[in-house]
Amino acid sequence: MAAPLSDLSDTSPSPLRTVAVVGLGTMGTGIAEILARAGREVVGIDISEAAATRAVAALESSTAHAVSRGRLTEQERGDALTRFRTSTDLRAAADADLVIEVVPESYEIKHQIFRELDGIVRPETILATGTNALSVTRLAADSARPERVLGLHFFNPAPAMKLVEIVSSVLTAPGPVAAVTDLAIELGKEPVAVGDRPGFVADGLLFGYLNQAAAMYEAKYASREDIDAAMKLGCGLPMGPLALLDLIGVDTARTVLEAMYSESHDRLHAPAPILKQLSQAGLTGRKTGRGFYTYEAPGSATVVPDALTPLSGGAGIPGRPVRSVGVAGSGTMASGIAEVFAKAGYEVVLAARSEEKAQAAKARIGKSLSRSVDKGRMTAEAAAETLERIIPAGSYDAFADVDLALEAVAEDLEVKQQLFAAFDKVCKPGAILATTTSSLPVIACARATSRPQDVIGMHFFNPAPAMKLVEVVRTVLTADDVHATVREVCAKVRKHPVDCGDRAGFIVNALLFPYLNNAIKMVEEHYASLDDIDAAMKLGGGYPMGPFELLDVVGLDVSLAIEKVLHREFRDPGLAPAPLLEHLVAAGCLGRKTGRGFREYARR
Repeated sequence: MAAPLSDLSDTSPSPLRTVAVVGLGTMGTGIAEILARAGREVVGIDISEAAATRAVAALESSTAHAVSRGRLTEQERGDALTRFRTSTDLRAAADADLVIEVVPESYEIKHQIFRELDGIVRPETILATGTNALSVTRLAADSARPERVLGLHFFNPAPAMKLVEIVSSVLTAPGPVAAVTDLAIELGKEPVAVGDRPGFVADGLLFGYLNQAAAMYEAKYASREDIDAAMKLGCGLPMGPLALLDLIGVDTARTVLEAMYSESHDRLHAPAPILKQLSQAGLTGRKTGRGFYTYEAPGSATVVPDALTPLSGGAGIPGRPVRSVGVAGSGTMASGIAEVFAKAGYEVVLAARSEEKAQAAKARIGKSLSRSVDKGRMTAEAAAETLERIIPAGSYDAFADVDLALEAVAEDLEVKQQLFAAFDKVCKPGAILATTTSSLPVIACARATSRPQDVIGMHFFNPAPAMKLVEVVRTVLTADDVHATVREVCAKVRKHPVDCGDRAGFIVNALLFPYLNNAIKMVEEHYASLDDIDAAMKLGGGYPMGPFELLDVVGLDVSLAIEKVLHREFRDPGLAPAPLLEHLVAAGCLGRKTGRGFREYARR
């Protein structure tokens, strides 16, 4: 008979000395390694003798590597390997204090294992599921001891990733949760307590983003290489979304999204059709040697060229000569872009609404260059030469001879259209006219001129001198040689250009801001705290900042404006700005710049 919940809530945490890991794939083997190295007796169980043999070989190899890197001694390695044994019989879990199942994401398979374990393990044994997509509550309800069933979600690769999500159902008693939390801490992990819903915190946010990236690729909006480069360079992510889908497994991603969609009915979670097509074709990613990319061999991480790989050297269309550049604006972005071009040897006219504003912008560049000198990134002579190439001007008439005129003024369509009308009157024939907009339609700027074929988007990221990415945005009217010129210019100023069409958000913001919006909804629904969500995305997803840290840096007003543009363009209810974001903006809590956003900050 199962112990009542009241008995379990007062018990002290179990030391969990012996752990059975059921399922010896990549994840199960990684979890077994962590446990064995942490002094636990580990029984690895798999119906496949070959899988068990591979697990032993994997542990021998990874621990040998750890010794060679000085992370383990030979004695510690030998002890860890001694503590690990394998079996093809589930009854080998009889003496385990904790059983962790990491078998395929199937209710049928998991239910069968839990039912069999009910007749094998001791009454006090804790049963954990490693699912990231299925309902822990549903699995627990089918067990004879639902109060001792919980979720224990490690991230791949388990030895390296710090996050562990500990998932309680409405049936889970506090005692097992406390025991497993203590174990996670002892393993050197960062446990985050979450409730039972598909995807939990990290995957709940991550898979919606991955799904949108797959849909963007399927729509032929941008190439797989450009989507992945944009998110790595624009957001500092360790991997692009399509490469990450290949690593996770396209079939696994589809399973997780199906589970999420069945609960949320949010179209952002409805699996992109291409995930089904690839899965049914057996093109499930690295494990099969082919998914969104093609790999050297099944299981290999090495991408090899295929029919979709872009040809080196581009299309071969000659560009226009660019010797001088005009930058319109006096803010941080304008001065940063002017600095980028001047460093690359271009003569730069920096024009603002007054001579004073232009001089102030040049002074800001001088300070930035001085910091680079202080940090040893450039010589004092090079900094002086760079600053000399920048000519401040109080009128856009100074753009009469520039080959490229680029605006970096306020994100206001009327203001930009007036500026492009001015460019049209001032700039010489053949000059390229570019906007740095991050959310407004480039074609609307182009139509303010008599030469829309010469207009293109060049979306730099802030801070422009440091960020490598430029989204190159073609309208339906942009000339081929204008596009070719801008790509050549990006290469000369040492930026990485990615091509995309003229629609809201381009690549980065169209993928980033729905993810941020969904994080806000999690807080609104009281599913998880700001700190737990930020920790989950940094530790489980490798993000440089958590979503709420990032929102406060970007500015909640800026974030809300972008969310509104995306919602207006795509008409998807899932893109509607979270009410909490609107309320904070209405209250003047805009993030770090006002001292308060999702968090409070010390006034400078």
